Amino acid sequence: MITSDLWRGKRFAVLGLARSGAATVRALLASGAEVVAWDSDAAKREGLTSPRLSFADPELIDLAGFDALVVSPGVPLNRHPVAAKARAAGVPIIGDIELFAQARVGLPSHKVVGVTGTNGKSTTVSLIHHILQTAGVPSRLGGNIGLPILEQEPLPEGGVYVLELSSYQIDLTQTLDCDVAVLLNITPDHLDRYDGFEAYAASKLRLFAMQTGYHVMVVDNETDAMFGATEEREDPLIYFSDMADVSAQNEWPSLKGPHNAANAACAIATCIQLDIAAGDVELGLRTFTGLPHRMERVATKHGVAFVNDSKATNPESAAPALAAFDRVHWILGGQSKSDDLDACAPSFGHVVRAYTIGAAGPKFAAILKGRMPVEESATLAAAVISAAAQAKPGETVLLSPACASFDQFRDFEDRGDQFRQAVEALA
Repeated sequence: MITSDLWRGKRFAVLGLARSGAATVRALLASGAEVVAWDSDAAKREGLTSPRLSFADPELIDLAGFDALVVSPGVPLNRHPVAAKARAAGVPIIGDIELFAQARVGLPSHKVVGVTGTNGKSTTVSLIHHILQTAGVPSRLGGNIGLPILEQEPLPEGGVYVLELSSYQIDLTQTLDCDVAVLLNITPDHLDRYDGFEAYAASKLRLFAMQTGYHVMVVDNETDAMFGATEEREDPLIYFSDMADVSAQNEWPSLKGPHNAANAACAIATCIQLDIAAGDVELGLRTFTGLPHRMERVATKHGVAFVNDSKATNPESAAPALAAFDRVHWILGGQSKSDDLDACAPSFGHVVRAYTIGAAGPKFAAILKGRMPVEESATLAAAVISAAAQAKPGETVLLSPACASFDQFRDFEDRGDQFRQAVEALA
């Protein structure tokens, strides 16, 4: 794990003991810190033991004297009472990414790539990591992709840490100075946590504000023009959209569709800044296998492809999947984040038939009727059976819900897994 002498003898309160929280507690304890930790789920408190560890809810104790309150990114700082309590006590509120930033001074010489954006983060960081591995460069993948960075083994000299960073994680970070900071895109999302779209965008742009020295920014021209992402900066600026030559995209089997063209262009731009040879970059693009639940081809039956894009939890992330296939049986719906499907409209002509599910099913069916044949399937299992019965060879059954999953599923992974199981059960 990654530890730091800077934490020895200090006191930390840790709220939230899922994977990153538990890794944080272990790293702090291994560094000689004193920790008060809490999670309302007793099962998550089990297995964490140390003479310097105690359990108490930070809401119910005096926070004065603590060096920091470390919270899970899932804790809504805009409305959770513990945030106001920590601020009143003068205690910094941070996350595990800030702890990693602090620990860097004690690690062997390395570089950090930080990638943020509304859509495409996980694919892009995984692709960058894969290209680095292909080129023989030691690298670690961590952050929002579900791999806590503090539980990773430190890299040898010359290694690269590749971090996926959500806006929530950036909000909890003050000193992460990325050698290459990447902003993929910004579209409306998570607005329950921010005072409007501009505030959400400002959170993303803080990744650049934390950079010092002559460090590189990678950004899209349109995003820069819209938000002034690179105003008053003299550091190197790379527009990854200038590298979006997709002439070789047919040779990258797991990077189909216009969104993956942008993800690939971003990864190419980043790896060039890391001095990766062009041949290694191209080999990495060709051999990348993609990620589960992101344009994942789970089966081909009777000439019909079945594609799991369960990670598309808003219309903006579903739109590229629709654009990637010519004749689509589209399964969509769930817990909606938007009242419209405008982002998907340019590719409605690709849809043979739509099958709506979940809480947003009736609303989305009403939007789509008159523009394409629509069935209100209600459940994912029913949608798969109906779509499989009606799809013809050469067509694609696509789960790209444009919605969150929590109305019917544990999370988007559970939804994707159930889609795969339903496809496997087909005759």
